[in-house]
Amino acid sequence: MPENKDSKLAEKLQLKDFKLNSLLDVTKAINENYSIEKLLSLYEFILKEQLGISRLALFSKEEEWMCLIKFGIKGLEKKIDVEKDLCHIKEITVIESSSVNALDSFDVVIPVYHKSKPLAFLLIGDLNEEAIQISPTIKHMPFIQTLTNIIMVAIENKRFAKNAIEQERTKKELELAAEMQALLYPKNLPANNRIDVAGLYESQRLVGGDYYDFIQLNNEEYFFCIADVSGKGMSAALLMSNFQANVHALLRFHQQFTLSELIEDLNHTVMNTAKGEKFVTFFAGYYHATKKTFKYVNAGHNPPVFTDGKEASLLTKGCIGLGMLKEIPAIEEGILQISPNHTVVCYTDGLVEMENEQGEPFETDRLIDIIHQNYELSMEELNQLILEKLKEHKGNLPFLDDTALLSCRVI
Repeated sequence: MPENKDSKLAEKLQLKDFKLNSLLDVTKAINENYSIEKLLSLYEFILKEQLGISRLALFSKEEEWMCLIKFGIKGLEKKIDVEKDLCHIKEITVIESSSVNALDSFDVVIPVYHKSKPLAFLLIGDLNEEAIQISPTIKHMPFIQTLTNIIMVAIENKRFAKNAIEQERTKKELELAAEMQALLYPKNLPANNRIDVAGLYESQRLVGGDYYDFIQLNNEEYFFCIADVSGKGMSAALLMSNFQANVHALLRFHQQFTLSELIEDLNHTVMNTAKGEKFVTFFAGYYHATKKTFKYVNAGHNPPVFTDGKEASLLTKGCIGLGMLKEIPAIEEGILQISPNHTVVCYTDGLVEMENEQGEPFETDRLIDIIHQNYELSMEELNQLILEKLKEHKGNLPFLDDTALLSCRVI
């Protein structure tokens, strides 16, 4: 009898040593930053070679549930719907009989949770009852659960770290893209005895699809525009950058041009670039300082405000947005005579469509009132005031869209 007791005690000590050493090996591997593949290989070795488990499937969820390790099951993992068949299991469960035939090939389900989030489900079967290292009884299952928990938390942390690194890389790339995009907006806009021009761009993302520009063609002629690409984010920003480059190229290589020709060329550019997936609303204006003439085309954009400080009109003549059709059916150019103190205020829809907490949009009438009530301000001051009034209007609500302003006054 004493020898039998000594033998059992030795087996227990051997089992405890095995468990402790296994946990130490896994902990060491985690501390040495083993890859997910190496951690899973070590885990599989412990369960298969040392514990004598001959049938196993380990399911883990990243974006979807997937089988990380499997052996001895001949494709049974494909017949298991983790969400439906396993996610209701919260504790170690013996499989005696299941309505899912694939589960009947296993003996035990061991769930691994982090708080209320399921990280993994381990299915094991065909325990080797003759192996010294482990008993087939349920009392030894907590060790496997602990081992699985350690492994899965380590894998989850690695995934989280990888995602964090990728997110940080993406953030840096977006920040660089935002810096590059900021370079596309004109700097040092004129504010002299002939014309006063100011622009403002309030982005709600690092990059966006709003764009404005001002180009002095020569001593007498000026071109300015404002545009808004449909959609948001990087795709809109890329299309906007391409669009801006084409505007500059067309103006540089065509000394004599009409706004209608410019619109047709840009429409072809947008169609070729966006393939009909996006479109651009665009307002283009041309001012001749000596002739005091102002020509414009509004291609589906929010109509700019044209005013002398007392009476205002909206600049609506033009055509459909760019990139909506391969050929624009008709283009109507607007022509105005400009007197000193006339002002044109261009904007994107993020300004007039911004709602307050009562669901009331900012609207063009409010914009006109602000312009008329503060007509003595410079264009820079006026743009800043309009933005302040917009922020007051929206209250605690977040901006839902980018906002661009381009204001021009003839002196």
